[in-house]
Amino acid sequence: MCGIVGAVAQRNITPILVEGLKRLEYRGYDSCGVALHVNGKLERARSTARVAELEKQIAKENLSGFTGIAHTRWATHGAPASHNAHPHFSRDRIALVHNGIIENHDELRDELKTLGYVFESQTDTEVIAHLVDHLYSGDLFETVQLATKRLVGAFAIAVFSRDEPHRVVGARRGSPLIVGVGDGENFLASDALALAGTTDQIIYLEEGDVVDLQLQRVWIVDENGKPVEREVKTVHAHTGAVELGPYRHYMQKEIFEQPRAIADTLEGIASITPEIFGDKAYGIFKKVDSVLILACGTSYYSGMTAKYWIEAFAGVTCNVEIASEYRYRDSVPNPNSLVVTISQSGETADTLAALRHAQAQGMRQTLTICNAATSAMVRECELAYITRAGVEVGVASTKAFTTQLTGLFLLTLALAQVKGRLSDEQEAAQLKAMRHLPSAISAVLALEPQIIAWAEAFARKENALFLGRGLHYPIALEGALKLKEISYIHAEAYPAGELKHGPLALVTEEMPVVTVAPNDPMIEKLKSNMQEVRARGGELYVFADADSRITSGEGVHVIRLPEHYGQLSPILHVVPLQLLAYHTALARGTDVDKPRNLAKSVTVE
Repeated sequence: MCGIVGAVAQRNITPILVEGLKRLEYRGYDSCGVALHVNGKLERARSTARVAELEKQIAKENLSGFTGIAHTRWATHGAPASHNAHPHFSRDRIALVHNGIIENHDELRDELKTLGYVFESQTDTEVIAHLVDHLYSGDLFETVQLATKRLVGAFAIAVFSRDEPHRVVGARRGSPLIVGVGDGENFLASDALALAGTTDQIIYLEEGDVVDLQLQRVWIVDENGKPVEREVKTVHAHTGAVELGPYRHYMQKEIFEQPRAIADTLEGIASITPEIFGDKAYGIFKKVDSVLILACGTSYYSGMTAKYWIEAFAGVTCNVEIASEYRYRDSVPNPNSLVVTISQSGETADTLAALRHAQAQGMRQTLTICNAATSAMVRECELAYITRAGVEVGVASTKAFTTQLTGLFLLTLALAQVKGRLSDEQEAAQLKAMRHLPSAISAVLALEPQIIAWAEAFARKENALFLGRGLHYPIALEGALKLKEISYIHAEAYPAGELKHGPLALVTEEMPVVTVAPNDPMIEKLKSNMQEVRARGGELYVFADADSRITSGEGVHVIRLPEHYGQLSPILHVVPLQLLAYHTALARGTDVDKPRNLAKSVTVE
């Protein structure tokens, strides 16, 4: 979940490294650092503050160089402290940064200590630096190939040596790493976004690749040490995509970008055909008899919502699994199941591992809903639907979630069509409803002033319950996640019918209960559950549809959405929950875009 940038050039690369870190800071912000080759020596600056503070430190120390690496960290091994910050040095000869987790670091640490190496940090990364130094015999590229064979776990690394100016070596296994190709200069990064404005010529390294960057060449070998050619792609990662503009935070910006993001995700969809998921989709959809969805966090909740859709529309059994759990349990594989992964980045380590586990069990019919067209998830699945949310910087996902739901609803309709359960009239009606989504969401966003008033009350609380039924239970889960992520209020979500089976014991006048209440067939049951809350003195905050006949009164606060939206209602009802979380966090003064202990792209297990 860390960010890596590296460069070899004939110009001062410090500004490139720092700018790359700024663009990758959403991946981790516990600490950051830069190491440079300066006049035959290794020099570095490290900080437990944000990249902006590191930039000031670099300027104060007047650091510049032609070869270097940089890193922004999300802490795994060792607390967020300067001595644990990357880059790590070994004997002032090797500088190294790392993303991932080395599982055999204790064994390697003990071995290296017997060889005289002294450890200054608690990180698994310093182990790699010392291992590279121990194996080093004058050729860094060969040394890194040897070193990576000793590592167990997931990693992306960038390393350079004091003794080899104008050379940086990178390697990846389980964590993303790309090469940026320039004119007489070359670059490494975790993401093409880090190099936007520097180069748009990108090589996506494959699993096990080791790359040698020099001024005039890029040399790659695969996991067996065999030279390979990897395709150079033109990738336009626009710098404007991460401009904050008039908004106070990226999360606020991204909430308000949802009408545009959904419109872009639906662009070009004139009719429902399996081929929008890939050329092989019809044949695969025709023979599958079930769907298995694998995802984590917010993406898991989008999958839970899709389960209701897929079973109702397509008549196909759908199971949804938390990726980190699925890969470690004994499950019963079904070769006729469609395995669907959902990921904003397409590099989520647990989801990728779960996908590979399913494939290893003979489940070869795979599809991903993903926001990154060039990601590992897209490359490793047979079929894909690329959402077009654009760059999402805020750690708490918003527009990625609603565009995932959009893609999953399209998948539902395509499966239903292939299974003979979607008539032409139904297809036309659903497409019309989907095209109206951007306007409908814009109308929901207009409710922001009412939600701000609620947020002032929520900001004084330390606990909250969220309730939903049917399709909207996963939306209640997502609302609770958003609130806890950025406001640090403890929040839990339940199917409303489960209140009487335990959670009702928590309800007091100090416990706000947020209720997602669309005017659907479950509304009368939900009203009964709400009465159970009121009878115990609980305070209800209800997001209702205009015609749901739920009125405000003592202990009952109601905000009405402009219209009921049928099966697509979850996409609308999640938006006010995002706004509630955002404005509550704002009132509490937390770091909205970079909440404590979290990072955006979870590329470690």
